Amino acid sequence: MANPRTIARMEARIKERAAYCLQFELNDPRAGLVTITRVELSPDLSSGKIFYSTLGDEKDRNKCRAMLDSAAGYVQRQVARVLQTRTVPHLSFVFDESLERSARMDRLITDALKKDEDVRGSD
Repeated sequence: MANPRTIARMEARIKERAAYCLQFELNDPRAGLVTITRVELSPDLSSGKIFYSTLGDEKDRNKCRAMLDSAAGYVQRQVARVLQTRTVPHLSFVFDESLERSARMDRLITDALKKDEDVRGSD
């Protein structure tokens, strides 16, 4: 098991390099609206998840997922160059739903506050 500081440092480096690859090195128009939100590595550094978000609807999300699946090998090689470790974690892309959940919660809270204000105003 690796030191938590080492894991955090590797996660930051992987996030930085993967985002750079998607923004500047891939010549795929589907890569334009992808944001790397975070990276999570396993404690033994054998695997990792790159969480991403994208703008658009489900159709755009599916296109983005297909692009990331096809570019995963290239991103893995580019990350391996900068990590300079004996072994490189196997990386996979996962859609980050936390942004959508937080927006949904914000809407629900706003609606509840508005309804509460309407109830208090009618007294």
